Amino acid sequence: MIRTATPADVPVLHTLIRELAEYERALDEVRATEDQLTQALFGEHPAAHAHLAVDDTTGEVVGYAVWFPNFSTWRGVQGIYLEDLYVRPAARGGGHGKALLTALAHLCVTRGYQRLEWSVLNWNTPSIAFYESLGARPQDEWTVYRLTDEALVKVSRMTPHRMGTAQ
Repeated sequence: MIRTATPADVPVLHTLIRELAEYERALDEVRATEDQLTQALFGEHPAAHAHLAVDDTTGEVVGYAVWFPNFSTWRGVQGIYLEDLYVRPAARGGGHGKALLTALAHLCVTRGYQRLEWSVLNWNTPSIAFYESLGARPQDEWTVYRLTDEALVKVSRMTPHRMGTAQ
């Protein structure tokens, strides 16, 4: 079963996020707190949304997807960017990942969105094979770039910038 996360799910969601980071060999990079997740997902202006995969037999949360709307200037409509998709190792192969992606694809279609996209680590061949089995295709001609931490602050101070409203 797939359901929308609620504020009561934040502790388990936080645990799952840490499990994903450990799987991706980057646990030391997780800084998000439960309070931050609560605000990001359920605050006055949510920055993201979460769906949970729940085992039909046990009722245990076994996976999650965190996503947010994006926008394509070329298509002129919104899409969904899937920030995280994770299913606990013991629950893999049970259809939970497919169910999460199906739910997001359904959201795209019903809302008129034309893209569902995400990033995957190059070494994560089981996930790549799974995504490709569903018809997803890599965007090999694109490389993701990211500014964070000190580099982000440094660039923000490089040139004078003015943001205003067009007249």
